[in-house]
Amino acid sequence: MITKATIDRIMEATDIVEVIGEFVQLKKRGANYVGLSPFANERTPSFTVSPAKGIFKDFSSGKGGSAVTFLMELEKFTYPEALKWLAKKYNIEIEETVETIENKEEENHRESLMIVTAFAAKFFHESLLETEEGTSIGLSYFKERGFSAETIKKFELGYSPDQWEAFSATALKEGYQQQFLEESGLSVKRENGTLYDRYRGRVIFPIHNFTGRVIAFGGRTLKTDKNVPKYVNSPESEIYHKSNVLYGLHFAKKAIREEDNCFLVEGYADVLSVHQAGIENVVASSGTSLTVEQIRLIGRFTKNITILYDGDAAGIKASLRGLDMILEEGLNVKVVLFPDGHDPDSYVRNFGTNGFKKHIAENKKDFILFKADTLLNEAGTDPLKRAEIIREIVESIAKIPDSIKASVFIKECSYLLKIDERALISELNKIRLAKAKKGSAPPPTLATPNEDEIGFEQLESEKRPEGESQEKEIIRLLLLYGNKVIDWDGIANTYIGPFMVAELSDVEFDYPAAKTFVDIYRREVENGVLPDEQYFIHYPEKDIVDLTVNLIATKYTLSDNWYEMHKILVPDEQVNMKATILGAIFHLKKQKVGKILEGLRTALQKTPDEADQEILLNQYMHMKKVEKTISEFLGSVILK
Repeated sequence: MITKATIDRIMEATDIVEVIGEFVQLKKRGANYVGLSPFANERTPSFTVSPAKGIFKDFSSGKGGSAVTFLMELEKFTYPEALKWLAKKYNIEIEETVETIENKEEENHRESLMIVTAFAAKFFHESLLETEEGTSIGLSYFKERGFSAETIKKFELGYSPDQWEAFSATALKEGYQQQFLEESGLSVKRENGTLYDRYRGRVIFPIHNFTGRVIAFGGRTLKTDKNVPKYVNSPESEIYHKSNVLYGLHFAKKAIREEDNCFLVEGYADVLSVHQAGIENVVASSGTSLTVEQIRLIGRFTKNITILYDGDAAGIKASLRGLDMILEEGLNVKVVLFPDGHDPDSYVRNFGTNGFKKHIAENKKDFILFKADTLLNEAGTDPLKRAEIIREIVESIAKIPDSIKASVFIKECSYLLKIDERALISELNKIRLAKAKKGSAPPPTLATPNEDEIGFEQLESEKRPEGESQEKEIIRLLLLYGNKVIDWDGIANTYIGPFMVAELSDVEFDYPAAKTFVDIYRREVENGVLPDEQYFIHYPEKDIVDLTVNLIATKYTLSDNWYEMHKILVPDEQVNMKATILGAIFHLKKQKVGKILEGLRTALQKTPDEADQEILLNQYMHMKKVEKTISEFLGSVILK
């Protein structure tokens, strides 16, 4: 277990904007930062980060919390894993209460796979650099491709010995379980139950996840045997879903944000060569067809994608349809072709960084215009083919969600295709109308302003449990004002938090998270600690963090000039703290009494015995007096 002192150092060092900025493109807006939600597909930013409070709130998905919570939600880290990731980022040494022993049988299944792939990456990298076979075959190959020692180290390139069981036998000897060797795809089981290496005799390209951990591998053969597949890639596993991964993104994300553009290439070598040339905003789909998930990954950092093709006409034509998905996601797409015989890897090695950049600058085209140009050249003068191509191009334009952008492309294509602009607009409207009729689901709508906008969790369609709002109001006040000193008539020299806890000692909370919160608060107060909002923001239990963030996160804030502009005075609950605090306490008590009275009325109706009825009636009359006293007290406190 990580010590509290270490956790405190991690929390003090963590800059939530800096951490989340590694995963989401953030823009400053007032005191906060906003960006597109990484948890939902949206085009209008609803994701907010508050550096002052040290929290994020995603108003699309409802998720919120600290930097630790963000890592747990996005990367599926456990609480200790998220802390260790932050500790590594800020160079903080981890202190644990029990001496850590490398555990090959982690209870967490996903973490066990991660441990195995990390061991494999280390094994392959050391095999490349420290064995005779690795240096003479694998390292020689990488050097021939022009990869520097720095690039080899940075991307953890490796080599798998050309032996059936070199890796598998070593892993089993080191104590790694056969189950995880198989599930990760590193080893394959024979019919007799023994294992052999999947990547034997291949150079290795580790595939990293968003945070830099190795989750899969690509292995390239160096043999010329046509019966041997050129590449072997990791199979799908709990930690690796190829449709959600882009090769090189971990190393490219910072540059993509800074350049506001992402170069998309096809293979591992393209990424390595271009990155090594100092152009670091480059990723690859690793030989798979581009997926919506991969496009959205890029969309977190930039709205601009430049696709670099190697000049293979057949390959280009085959990929054109798939690229329409990028337009549908609202991204801007440009395309660059390299001369025959060249791909990004060979071109940058032959012409250098400046030559590569110059070629891109002089040859990039908007995707729609590139598509029109490419298909029209193929159609020649055949009128039927040209009509077919025009329709296909308009279908691509119809996928662009931005109407202004679509109209610009219509105008450009009208000139390029030599066809009347009105005809293209007519066709565009037909396509959109047909699409609207075909879709059975109603179009997505923006959420109606509700409690979400003033910092409370979004209302659900189901009715909330009775009294939940009052209970949450108590929690909100404890978070915001619990550590403020009371200076009211008749009450002084005490803090609001302990005062509220004492006043509510006779109240049973029904909402589970609120009950847990108050129990924690009471326990800390009894231990001489006055917990603040940061204590609960960083609490290890997700329900408590969610409750805290939902109550203190604010989607909208009033500008400093609000009163001057509108002459509208917004009531401030802090002006009369006595009314605010006592009002909340006694409204909750009144609700609880009302619930007791309802139960007594039901019991009276169902109880035939006169003696029992008399007891219940006395209890009922007593609770009515309590209710009247509370109502009178509320009137005197709130109204006077």
